[in-house]
Amino acid sequence: MINFEFDLPTKIIFGKDSQLKVADLFETYGKKVLIHYGSDRIKKNGLFSQVAGLLKEKGIAYVELGGVKSNPSVKLSEKGAELCKKEKIDMILAIGGGSVIDSAKAIAIGACTEADIWSAYLGEIEVKKALPIGVILTISASASEANAMSVISNYETHDKRA
Repeated sequence: MINFEFDLPTKIIFGKDSQLKVADLFETYGKKVLIHYGSDRIKKNGLFSQVAGLLKEKGIAYVELGGVKSNPSVKLSEKGAELCKKEKIDMILAIGGGSVIDSAKAIAIGACTEADIWSAYLGEIEVKKALPIGVILTISASASEANAMSVISNYETHDKRA
């Protein structure tokens, strides 16, 4: 047997209505959040307005960026990173599944560097800093909510990298 230590600094809050705690958790990270999501389903089912209302009650402003598709695009992540810089975002809230979380992770990296995001996925730069990310998971078993990995696609080069 090989001895090892495992530290997973991920806090998971599970259960009915656990999304109602999101604003309380965000208070310690700052006063402006990027809400990142895939389709407008979260608006149609009321989740977006519920979360936005909770943030507003705590005095936390938000900016939104939707449109994440399966196999998330580095281009959307670059757009998100620029938005975070422009709007002085303190934290990202990903609402969705693995693709949304992976896109949020890429944005979190891009928001803290002047290098292009794709260079991190090519291993050309070392990631030293990223914005904090919170997740409201809408589909189980992606595992992206509990690990440091993400997979992004570059549709211009037909490449996909972790």
